[in-house]
Amino acid sequence: MSVDYLKKATKHATDDAGDVRATVQAILDEIEAGGDEAAKKYAAKFDRYEGNVVLTRDEIDAAAAEVPQKLKDDIRFAYDNVRMFAEAQKSTIQDMEVEIRPGLIAGQRAIPCQAAGCYAPGGRYSHIASALMTVTTAKVAGCGHITACSPPRPGIGIAPAIIYTADLCGADKILALGGVQGIAAMAFGLFGLPKADILVGPGNQFVAEAKRILFGRVGIDMFAGPTDSLILADETADPYMVAWDLVSQAEHGYNSPVWLATTHRPLAEKVMEMVPQMISELPNLNAENAARAWADMAEVMVVPDREGLAQVADDYAPEHLHVQAADLDWFLNRLQCYGSLFLGEQTTVSFGDKAAGPNHVLPTSGAARYTGGLSVHKYMKLVTWQRATEAASKDVAEATARISRLEGMEGHAKAADIRLEKYFPNEKFDLTANG
Repeated sequence: MSVDYLKKATKHATDDAGDVRATVQAILDEIEAGGDEAAKKYAAKFDRYEGNVVLTRDEIDAAAAEVPQKLKDDIRFAYDNVRMFAEAQKSTIQDMEVEIRPGLIAGQRAIPCQAAGCYAPGGRYSHIASALMTVTTAKVAGCGHITACSPPRPGIGIAPAIIYTADLCGADKILALGGVQGIAAMAFGLFGLPKADILVGPGNQFVAEAKRILFGRVGIDMFAGPTDSLILADETADPYMVAWDLVSQAEHGYNSPVWLATTHRPLAEKVMEMVPQMISELPNLNAENAARAWADMAEVMVVPDREGLAQVADDYAPEHLHVQAADLDWFLNRLQCYGSLFLGEQTTVSFGDKAAGPNHVLPTSGAARYTGGLSVHKYMKLVTWQRATEAASKDVAEATARISRLEGMEGHAKAADIRLEKYFPNEKFDLTANG
């Protein structure tokens, strides 16, 4: 397939990530050894905050009182959507059992994690939506204890809207800690909290690295990199909408890639003409982020046909994939690699980021080739069980004994042998590897 790049990225999302592993490992080691006081030390150093770490009920209520009613209404609207979608997802997971052979029964149980740690960024922006997505989904999954954690503002504390949201969505405790120290507090069970079974939520490179290092000791949602977005468009697309949708995602940060693949060269050229002016209309920091992302990370390409668009999508495996083209059902059935799919100009990635319902914690950096985003499934363990009658155990024991001996695992074979000896003492069995 021929791809004609009108604009090619000069950098990649991970180029400026730096080697943060040693720094993060040292902080985690110190906090694990030093406990609460070590976490407070890093809060004072990095967050410039020395206030209460675990918010009290009075502090939560005071924060809620600062949130305008209209914003509360909007947050509840988004919460209802996220909760409804999560509940629908949960309904697809059911306990089950099946009789594999007469008397041999096996089953599945879906058991939620007991303790979840949910991180909501608060650096460049106060991510209300991250608290919505992570805490609500954990609550619907049935997690026994949910901690919400967000960076405090220097000398002030967590943004009131994040506190209100985390409380509304069902957080049992809210921590005023940012970065590695926040992740460590949840993982190590500091400040009287249970140790988290799973850590979820987006964050900067230090948060992502802390989760990566701790993976194995605890579960995580995924290894996360900078957010990315791909738009597929044909001649029916509105270049004004396409351009703004690209800009809206580029404002996430200087290292957030945005890509456009189209079958219509005039649309591509028009979008490239419009984007710089749109970026200039953003507030200062947003404009700076978007301008750098557009200059360094963005790509615009022209392909021959819609199958070419689909191939680009499968190759890039974007976090967000937005189709603005004719015959949306064709794309829905054809596309395979994406974190979340947005069909038609009537929706936008921004809807998914904030309020539509499906989760916005999604795979980045091509990880959509092998995983989906955060869901109730991530908070739940699908465990299996089995039982057998004496009669049913006969064939299984014979097969187990012979396979085990062929593998050289005599202990496994003996565990099968003794059941045959006990339950069928009058029968003879050839249980050798070549039997």
